[in-house]
Amino acid sequence: MISMETKHEICSPFVRRRNSLRKTCAEIVSEARQSLRVQSTQRPFTPRDGHRQLFGRNSVRANRDSRPPSTFSLHTQNFDASDSRPGSGSRLSPLDHKPKFPVTCDSDNPFKSFPKPPTDPLEARRGLSGSRARLLKAGSLNKLLPLESYTEVKKRGPGQQQQSASRVFSKDHTTVHSGPLKAGPRRAASESKLVQPGVDSGARATDSRAEQKTELGFKDNDRCTKEDSESLVLNDMIAPCLHELEMVAAVPGSSKDSVDHLCELCDRLHATLAEANMLGRHCKGRSGILRALFRLIDLKSAQLNLHIAKLCLDLCVSGNNLLNICKLIFQISRSDSNDILFENNSVIDSLLGVLNNEEVNTSGEALLYCVGTFKFISGNAAVLKQLLDKSFIGVAQKLIQKLCVVEDTNFTVAGHILVQLTATLRNLADHPDSRPLFVSLSILPALCLVLHHHCEDQDICTNISRIYSKLSSYSECRLALAQTPDCYPLFLELLNKHHQKQDLVVRFLFTLGNLTAKSDEPRQQLFQCSSCVDTLLRLYSSYQRRDVPPCGASAAPPISAQEADDVLVKLVRVLANMCIHPTVGPSLATNPTCIQLLIETLELRCVQESEELLVNVAATINNLSFYNADNSEIKHNQLAIAKSMLKLVLSNSMDAMLEATRVYGNLSQYKDVRDFIMQNKVHQFVVTLLDSKSPEMCFSACGVLTNLALDPPNRISLALEGAFAKLVDCLRDFGPEDWQLAGQACQAVWNLTGGVSEKRLDTQQQEALLEILTTYLEEDAPKWMENEDARGFHFACWELEFLPVAQKLKKALQCPDPLTV
Repeated sequence: MISMETKHEICSPFVRRRNSLRKTCAEIVSEARQSLRVQSTQRPFTPRDGHRQLFGRNSVRANRDSRPPSTFSLHTQNFDASDSRPGSGSRLSPLDHKPKFPVTCDSDNPFKSFPKPPTDPLEARRGLSGSRARLLKAGSLNKLLPLESYTEVKKRGPGQQQQSASRVFSKDHTTVHSGPLKAGPRRAASESKLVQPGVDSGARATDSRAEQKTELGFKDNDRCTKEDSESLVLNDMIAPCLHELEMVAAVPGSSKDSVDHLCELCDRLHATLAEANMLGRHCKGRSGILRALFRLIDLKSAQLNLHIAKLCLDLCVSGNNLLNICKLIFQISRSDSNDILFENNSVIDSLLGVLNNEEVNTSGEALLYCVGTFKFISGNAAVLKQLLDKSFIGVAQKLIQKLCVVEDTNFTVAGHILVQLTATLRNLADHPDSRPLFVSLSILPALCLVLHHHCEDQDICTNISRIYSKLSSYSECRLALAQTPDCYPLFLELLNKHHQKQDLVVRFLFTLGNLTAKSDEPRQQLFQCSSCVDTLLRLYSSYQRRDVPPCGASAAPPISAQEADDVLVKLVRVLANMCIHPTVGPSLATNPTCIQLLIETLELRCVQESEELLVNVAATINNLSFYNADNSEIKHNQLAIAKSMLKLVLSNSMDAMLEATRVYGNLSQYKDVRDFIMQNKVHQFVVTLLDSKSPEMCFSACGVLTNLALDPPNRISLALEGAFAKLVDCLRDFGPEDWQLAGQACQAVWNLTGGVSEKRLDTQQQEALLEILTTYLEEDAPKWMENEDARGFHFACWELEFLPVAQKLKKALQCPDPLTV
């Protein structure tokens, strides 16, 4: 790596100071000001999608018919009456034997000889000890009997009340015991053992229950006490609540008051179950409760349905019911007017539980609608803050890990889920409190892993590009991303693969521009990636917006001129930042394709329509002109570049004028460029820039005048334009605040007045300049700064940038002989 001393000698277009001392911080800052500059630009704007859909209007998913719908209708009959999967989540193995029938089957009608079940289900309990009980099968909800009136139950005797409660809350138990009921552990329907006809079912059932109690470690009294306690809660608290729910819902034309009452009842039911520790799959009357809740869905109240969904999720519904509940919540979240409901309901906690506990292979579609809900409600600022407080980012990180290892058969579903999840994370990235979490939970590297697995999915890649473009603007996130292995080749691969998707390309380019803005290491790592420069230049050529693309160039994507310019702004910024590195810069400066594309952009665009792009191109050329080797393409095309800069200098854009003046300051080292400037009257405009109130503009103008004054014929023309008087005014106005500018103005005066032996300076101007120099050369001059922290820096600038040239100029002015170089 070249030293800073050598770097300064290469880049400085002005008269160099001999016997320079070792570089200080002031000189390093001065060199950065004179030559290489990091470019900045605005982050690409991402408008909110006003239509809440799983996949927005800009989605590029190939087959729209095969993806899950955003709109659907849900009714009571869509839900399963019996949600009887075992609580452990394990699946039961099928029976490995064939049943033996005790009667002979009729060949014409094999079911003719089967005995018919009793009309009343309670008759099965009153039958003989060896009789078979009918296995009840859960039917659709529209065939279910209504809940028995609680008032009718109260009119019966104690024994009858107990039988009625059993009829209401034991419908999820499909095994009906013969003979008198015995206390013992109850099984869900799918766990019940089918008893063979002709076998003493009573004795075997008793033995089986005894063995189970031994295995689980329960005592008879403990089990009885637990079941009695649940029965009391069910009969005394749950049954009245369900009955009241049914009665209120049965009133035609539900009003807001009735909806509020139903919501209160659901909350009371939830609190009762929670207090009795009866939430989950092991609740004794779970199926009866679910039946009652499912019937309320047809009321189509978003507020009520959210309470129902919360209670159903906490009762651990599964399978089709879980999917439908997630669809129900998703349906509610599609309207932004319902966001307030999520703020006032703890259903978010239940949804996070679904993301934590459910597997993609078994509940993929339910997870899809669950995450889709989070995508919608995270657009609300209040809900978004809740998601952060409830550790949504941590849940998302675990879900990403599960989604990256799914089986091939569920890869498409995982992709659908990731579209929703990455869109949600993009919304969260807007909140400042989320940034430490993105870093500490390693979300940024995890998203790179997602890109590796789903590099073909443009929706996922675009969402992640939005996250990166947002977070890479902040130092802690930028550092975490820069330290992610292989992120640079991954981004380049995606730029190659999706080069025609403008919104993806512009954001990955913006991210690369952020990564290369602050450190030399990312610049070198990006440059050393295979085909880095080729990829960037191909993109450049593709978005150049020519009428006819050159041979070998890819066709331009069908986008607007503004979108194409936005891509080039970000791309040119990457080039400008990369070439600051001492290894990358010379390589790009000698690349003919790169330089020709930059010159071509200057020729094809006008400042009025493409101001930011032309400013960035000029800044990149200025950075590349830092490296003035013999094989530099900047040097070979110096006149073409100088000609292209005219439109920027003569424009109404101050930024364009400033960058063009900087380019002229570097290129005016060459005699051909100085002649071009004088012939095209550019020097008149440069002298006028000294009246600017911008120190940067005056500094750049002083640099151009310093180089132009190297040629004796030019000094007279500059003097006639009043350059000397304007330089003195510039020194007076900016000297105490900017000693670098003061030193450059003195150098320009020195060159401008040198060699004019036939004409002395105006006495009044000379006295004014001497007075300024005398005042500025006093030792207490740098101490005029009010800011004590900046005094040390300004003193270094005064001592190294201003003092040597000012002393030499003052001595020459006091000499009786004419000023000579």
